[in-house]
Amino acid sequence: MENFPEDIKYHKEHMWVREDGTIGITFYAQDQLGEIVFLEVPDAGAALEAGEAFGEIESRKSVSDLYAPISGTIAEVNAEVVDAPETINEDPYGKGWVLKVDFADAGELANLLSAGEYKELVSGDES
Repeated sequence: MENFPEDIKYHKEHMWVREDGTIGITFYAQDQLGEIVFLEVPDAGAALEAGEAFGEIESRKSVSDLYAPISGTIAEVNAEVVDAPETINEDPYGKGWVLKVDFADAGELANLLSAGEYKELVSGDES
């Protein structure tokens, strides 16, 4: 069953972001990928640009780019997820977070999707 928490914003490339700067991969994305086996992300201090690829995620099915939902500087990388990427499958909105970011412009959050808008996007109903 799909999961769309209301307290986060969503990016069309299947990433989510909380107002505190925590970023992760959506339930939908991890479900589509299947068992996640590898995650590659930059170290703390690296800059992210909204909409730009910043890392890769590998599952038993495929390798996909990760896209920044918002611009900023990486403040923290979730070492637990790098060491045990399957944590994303188990808890994508909790223990499976990927990065914490210091926003370049918190106003960019307004450009992201609400839970309802993201649900429409992934259901293929963008009308």
